[in-house]
Amino acid sequence: MTAEPFDAIVLAGGSGSRMGGVDKPALGVGGRSMLGTALAAVAGASTTVVVGPPRADLDPAIRQVQESPRGAGPVAALAAGLRAVGGSAVVAVLAADLPELTPGAIDLLRSALDVAPDRGAALAVDESGRVQFLLGVWRADVLSARLGELDGVTNQPMKTLVPDTFTRVEMAGISDCDTPADVAAARARATPSASADATPLSIGAARTAVHAALETLPAFPQSPLDAIGSALAQSLRAEEALPRVPVSAMDGYAVAGDGPWLLDTAVRYAGSTDTVVLDPGHAVRIATGAHLPTGADTVIRDEHVDVADSATGGRVVARAPGAPIRDDVRRPGEDWLPGSLLATPGTAVTPALASVALSAEVSELLVRGPVRGHVVVTGDEIRRDGPLRDGQTRDSLGPVLPRFLAWCGVPTLGDTHLRDTAGGFDELLGGDRSAVDADLLVMVGATGGGAADHLRAALERAGARIVVGRVRCRPGGSQIAATLPDGRIVLGLPGNPYAAVATLLLMVPTVVAALTGAPQPDPVVGLIANAAEIDSDVTRLVPATLGPDGRWRVEAQVRTAHLGALVRAQALAVIEPGTPDGGSAELLLLPH
Repeated sequence: MTAEPFDAIVLAGGSGSRMGGVDKPALGVGGRSMLGTALAAVAGASTTVVVGPPRADLDPAIRQVQESPRGAGPVAALAAGLRAVGGSAVVAVLAADLPELTPGAIDLLRSALDVAPDRGAALAVDESGRVQFLLGVWRADVLSARLGELDGVTNQPMKTLVPDTFTRVEMAGISDCDTPADVAAARARATPSASADATPLSIGAARTAVHAALETLPAFPQSPLDAIGSALAQSLRAEEALPRVPVSAMDGYAVAGDGPWLLDTAVRYAGSTDTVVLDPGHAVRIATGAHLPTGADTVIRDEHVDVADSATGGRVVARAPGAPIRDDVRRPGEDWLPGSLLATPGTAVTPALASVALSAEVSELLVRGPVRGHVVVTGDEIRRDGPLRDGQTRDSLGPVLPRFLAWCGVPTLGDTHLRDTAGGFDELLGGDRSAVDADLLVMVGATGGGAADHLRAALERAGARIVVGRVRCRPGGSQIAATLPDGRIVLGLPGNPYAAVATLLLMVPTVVAALTGAPQPDPVVGLIANAAEIDSDVTRLVPATLGPDGRWRVEAQVRTAHLGALVRAQALAVIEPGTPDGGSAELLLLPH
């Protein structure tokens, strides 16, 4: 892929006039929507803009706009999208009805434009020789100029924008879908391939592809405490103000009017139901959290008052000399008002969030999840219990993987050990979900292309949609992410323990975010003191330990057959090729 950044505009108008007015971009082909395929193809874009009706299921990082008037044609939609892009010099333009589009097609168009600096655009040409005006990469200034030259953009054909000089790029697999027959043909061609020689994706592209491809789990109501571990499916808004009434923020004296104040005998405690009324010039003792008495103006904390006997009897409260003038009262609605937004959809329901909901008098949350996992360990040589026999290996990974999954927010329902047989996966992956009723199947081993590696073929037999076939990283390059026809997700991890854990921490948070409707997680980033020691042409996942200077140190040489390298590590560092000493890297924090 070229190094120059690019923006992307995806035209997803939604109405297929020749298909009865259906939401064409949302139609599924090969296990995901055509819009999802388009977004995966431009996963490497700096900014992605989707033009069309608002879609609540898109990543919040994707900008959404609508041409005006709605349905004014592709040129009007493109003009609206161009106004919303991030300012890159190059813009990919594509329609959301190309179900076989791949990131490689966008890379090819970008490369073609790079080597032709005198051309304004690189446009795809399909097998029939037809120029696909809605699949191309443009120089942003040329596209903007061409739009500016038009008398108007409403109902203009795309060919009116084509520059005098553009590069034609012939490619296959770019047929669009304009009719039900086109969709049916595309679905017939969508034979998933889990080949071990699948083109590897970058880590960022793999995560984006997974996030775009997975459907969210159904939403259901739960009490705040029962919802802990899930994620919000709709915003959390306060039902009541907090505080509901004025309350004392400190132990002290509630006072009315100007001082000094005559101290009444009543004491106002938190939770008191008695009626206390203060006349001007009077005060009462008050405890933290107690409601202010009727007539009180403020509270003065204990350390800011002097109390003395009066000459006429009783006691008098006065502000101490030099004490600051402050209001030690929590006023109604000071924390939030009824209807205040407290958390957005996708936010994890933690004990803290459940507590906030209770404080806001919210008795029920609409949530998704938690994502339920099932661990599958493969291999004839694996033995969990009892003494080892010749040729056997202790299962040191299967028993602890649920702890790593829990760290990522996934409770494990059960586990399975499979032998290295060609049909061993078929019952687990088949159409009868009762075999394993989980949202995420985490499968360890059998992801390569060796004689005993049967997972890829089993996924094809099960009709799975392969979202990620390989990733450009080490370890973990042979990992697989796929969706089964019944909605379950398969995450195939390499067989050695270190690689399996690294891959799990790398990808499971994105799976959880996608299934619960949350945006992709923001990476944790740190400075790597000795990053240059990781001399590699692919991204490396290496143990990292935080030093006293606030920088992380990584271990370049790692034995992957066990988790010994993680015993003292606090994170795995994701080191990109060429990262210098002192450079930054993503950190995958380890359970503690």
